[in-house]
Amino acid sequence: MKYILALDQGTTSSRSILFDQTGKVVATAQKEFTQHYPQPGWVEHDAGEIWSTQLKTIKEVLKKAKATGKDIAGIGITNQRETTVAWNKTTGKAVGKAIVWQDRRTAAFCDRLKAKGAESMIRHKTGLVVDAYFSATKMNWMLKHVPETKALAKSGELAFGTVDSWLLWNLTEGRVHGTDVSNASRTMLYDITKGAWDAELMKLFGVPKETLPKVMASSGVFGETSLFGSSIPIAGIAGDQQAALFGQVCTTPGMVKNTYGTGCFMLMHTGTKRIASGNNLLTTVAWQIGDGELEYAVEGSVFIAGAVVQWLRDGLGIIKKSADVEALAAQVEDSGGVYLVPAFAGLGAPHWDQYARGLMCGITRGTTKAHIARAALEGIAFQVTDILHAMQADAGVKLRELRVDGGASNNNLMMQFQADLLGVPVVRPVVTETTALGAAYLAGLAVGYWKNQAEIATQWKTERRFEPAMKAAQRKGLMAGWNRALERTKGE
Repeated sequence: MKYILALDQGTTSSRSILFDQTGKVVATAQKEFTQHYPQPGWVEHDAGEIWSTQLKTIKEVLKKAKATGKDIAGIGITNQRETTVAWNKTTGKAVGKAIVWQDRRTAAFCDRLKAKGAESMIRHKTGLVVDAYFSATKMNWMLKHVPETKALAKSGELAFGTVDSWLLWNLTEGRVHGTDVSNASRTMLYDITKGAWDAELMKLFGVPKETLPKVMASSGVFGETSLFGSSIPIAGIAGDQQAALFGQVCTTPGMVKNTYGTGCFMLMHTGTKRIASGNNLLTTVAWQIGDGELEYAVEGSVFIAGAVVQWLRDGLGIIKKSADVEALAAQVEDSGGVYLVPAFAGLGAPHWDQYARGLMCGITRGTTKAHIARAALEGIAFQVTDILHAMQADAGVKLRELRVDGGASNNNLMMQFQADLLGVPVVRPVVTETTALGAAYLAGLAVGYWKNQAEIATQWKTERRFEPAMKAAQRKGLMAGWNRALERTKGE
C-alpha cells in the first residue's frame, strides 16, 4: 500500500491529502464551502455540503496521484471541533443546519447554567469552561428549537455528532456511529477522567444517550469504507488541534504547539496526567493510541486569528487575497500605536468573555491601511502570548520553544513578532500541514503503515527558526498597550 489518506475537514474548507511513508505530501485537494450567518452571532454550515465537498476532494486527490482505493493503507480523519450535526439515522439526512463552534446563540443558556451553580461540576468532569463554544449547548438548542430533532429523539432515530462522526457515518454508509476520545472530550458531555459519556451531564443538557456516538481510541480501526473501489479501513480520528499536536510530534509532557488557522489553538501535552488549570485554560483529552491510556493536554483557544485577515480582505477590502497581508504590513516599521483586538466572536482563553467585541484603537490622521494590516497580525500574536503566559503558570514549566503550524505560520513577519513577544524561539517545521499529518500518523500506526511513534518522530524537520530579537523594555511597553486595548473590548 502506497499511501495514507487524511481528510481535513475545516471551518471554511474540506481537504484531502495523500501522505507517503516518509510523511511527505504527495497530493492535495481542497474545496471551500458556504458559511451561513442567519443572525448576528450565529454561524451555520450545511452538513450535506460538508460531506459533498469532502467526497469531491477525495476523488480529486486520488485522480491527481493516479491512485485508486487499492493504494490506500488507511484513512485518517481530522475535523473542526465542537461544530454539531444532527441527522436522521434511518435516512442519513441532516436535520437543519450544523451549528458551528463559533456560534454564540447559546450564550444566555450558558449564563443560566452558571447562575444555577453548574459550572464547577461541569469543569470537574469535562475540563471545560461553560461557554457557547462546546457541543452540548448546541445539541440542547436543537432539541428545543428544531421540531424534527425533537420528534426523531422521541422515536430513537436521532443521531448527534461532531463533524468526524458525520463523515464516518457517510463513509461507512450508516454502519458506524462513532467518534474518538479527543472529539468526545469537546462536547461537554464526556467525563475525561473516567473516559465515558456522563449521565449527569446528559440529563443537564437533555441529550439522550442513544443519540450519541460510540467513543473509541484515536488510533484504531473505526470501520471500513467501500466507496472508492476497494475496502479501506478508517483507522484514525482526532479533533484538528489534537491531530496537529500529534503531527508536531509533541508527544512528551511540556511540549507545546500553536496552530494559526481560522482561530488559534495552543496545546501543551501533559502526558497521562490531567492538569487542572488555575488560569482559565481548558483541560482536554489529547488522544488514545490503541488500548493505551488516555493522554491529556492543556489548551488555550483564540477564536479569531486567520479570520481577521479574511475580514481585512472581505469586510474592509484593503487586500485582494489573504497572502497580500504580509507585504502590506511590511510597508511600515510598526503599527504606529494602533492596536486591533479581533474579538469578533467574543474573547477565548484566558479571558472567556462571550460578550466582548472587536476594537481598533490608537488611530491618528497618519494611520494607513498598512498600519491596520500590521496591527491585525500583531493582534493575533498578542492573543497567543496571553495564552502562553497562562499555560506556563499552570504547568509550572518554562517554554523552551514554540512549534507552529497552520496557514498563517507561513507569515514570516508575524512569526518574528511572535518570537519577539514570547522571548523564546518559534520553530516552523518543513511540513506545516501538521493537522492532516497527525490524522495520517494516527491511522498509519493503527494499520502498521508506520511501526511506532519513534519512527514518526524521526520525520519531523525544522524549516525555519525565528529567534527573539526585541529588547525586554520594548516588549513590556507593547504588552502594556495591548492590555489597555483589551480592557476596552470587554462586554461587562
